[in-house]
Amino acid sequence: ISSIDPSARHPPPLPSSVDPLLPSPSPPPRAHPPLQQPKLFVRRASAMAARKRPAAALDAGHATTTAPQQSPACCKRSRTKIRSTAEYEEETRLGEGGFGCVLLARHRATRKIVAIKYLYWPDGSQQPPNAAELLREARFLEACDGNPYVVGFEGLVRDPDNGAFGLVMEYVAAPSLHKFLRNRRSGQPLPESTVRAIMWKLLTGARTMHDRHVVHRDIKPGNILVGQDGELVKICDFGLAISMSELPPYNQAGTPFYVAPEVLLGKRDYDALVDTWSIGCVMAEMLTGKTLFLGDDDDDAADNEITQLWSIFRLLGTPDERTWPEFTSLPHTAKALRLLPPGHKQNKLRELFPQEKLSEHGFQVLQGLLTCNPNQRLTAATALKHRWFAAPRPAAAAPKVDALSFPKKKAPRIKFIPQAMPQKNLLKIPLAVWNAAQRV
Repeated sequence: ISSIDPSARHPPPLPSSVDPLLPSPSPPPRAHPPLQQPKLFVRRASAMAARKRPAAALDAGHATTTAPQQSPACCKRSRTKIRSTAEYEEETRLGEGGFGCVLLARHRATRKIVAIKYLYWPDGSQQPPNAAELLREARFLEACDGNPYVVGFEGLVRDPDNGAFGLVMEYVAAPSLHKFLRNRRSGQPLPESTVRAIMWKLLTGARTMHDRHVVHRDIKPGNILVGQDGELVKICDFGLAISMSELPPYNQAGTPFYVAPEVLLGKRDYDALVDTWSIGCVMAEMLTGKTLFLGDDDDDAADNEITQLWSIFRLLGTPDERTWPEFTSLPHTAKALRLLPPGHKQNKLRELFPQEKLSEHGFQVLQGLLTCNPNQRLTAATALKHRWFAAPRPAAAAPKVDALSFPKKKAPRIKFIPQAMPQKNLLKIPLAVWNAAQRV
C-alpha cells in the first residue's frame, strides 16, 4: 500500500441506498507517514474531487452520456455476510503500508488460511477508520469473483468491540512480482517463455476484469503475485479501482511509473486502456529487470508529470496530430511541449528490445500495449489473440503414480480365459445336423 493524497484516496462515502452494510459517514482518516516505496498520486484538485460522482452500483453498465446500460448478470451482487473477527486467529503480518496492513489469519472452525486487510486508525482518534474505502474495494473484488487471475474475495469481518471492518481475501503463498524480480541475481531478466506465460495469465485476468466494468488503475509488479516460472499469477490490491458505471470525470490515480500518458496529460474520460498500458510497462520490466519509464515519484516535486512524460516520449517519440489527433487538445499538452526538450520524434523501443532479447511477435505485443494514442492501443482481449500467444506452451506433466502404493486387494487382476477350441465331427454326422447341434 503506497502513499497517496488522503483526500483522493478516500472517496465520498457511498449512499446507503447502494448497500445497507455501509456505516454512517464519518470524516476520512489522516494518512500515516508513507513508506519508502514508489508513490501513488492523485492530482491535487479539490474542485475535481468535489465534482466526482459517488460510486454507482457495479450492476450497471459502462458509463454513457445518457443512461447506464442494463446490468450484466456477471456483475450482480449478492448480500455479503459480515463475520466477527473473533472467528479468526491472527497469526502474522504479511505486509503493511501507509494506510493499512494485511494479516495472515486462520478460521477457527474450518482452519482455512486467509489474508485480512485492515485500515490504520487515525492518529489520536477513538473512532475506527472510515470503512467506505474498504467496502468499496470489497465490491470490486466481489465483482471479479471467479476470475482465476484475481485474488479471491472471502468476505468481510467486523470487530465487535470497536466496529472496525476488515477485508478477507484469498491467501496466496507467493511473492509479488516486484520481490520476485528483485530477488533474482543482479536483476537478471526473465526468459521470453516465462514472460509469455505470465502475460497470458495477466491479460486474461484483465480481460475478465474489464468485461465486468472494473478498471484497476494501479497494475504494477507490487500488485501482482507470481509463483515460480509463472505457474501462478494473481492481481491484487483494488484500492484505486473504479467502475465504468461511474460517469466521468475520473481523477488522476496510480503509481507514476506505470500511469498511461493520456492520464498524465489530464484526460478525464479515460477507460480500461489505462490498465493495458500498465501491463505493457510490467512486460518490459520482466524482460529487462528494470523499470522502463523511471521518472520522478516525489509527490512534492513540481511538474513530476512532465518528468514522467519526458521519460516516455524520449523512448517512444513525442506524439503529434498525425499519430494522436487528440494530443494537442489535452489539458497539459501545451505545458508539456513547452517544457520538454525538442527533437524526440523517433520510436526507439526496438533498440531497447533487440531480436535476441524479444521475438518479433513478442515485440508486436509490447509495442501494441505501449502505444501513446489510446485509440490505437491493444485491449487485453485483442492482445490475447496475437500469434505470440499461439506458441505452444509446455503441457502440465502427468502425475507420477507408484504402483506399489495401491492396496493389494484393489490391484487390478486379469483372469486369462483361453479361446474356445472348435470341436471336430468325429462321428461323421451330416453337416446340417452338426451345425444345428452346435447352435444349441
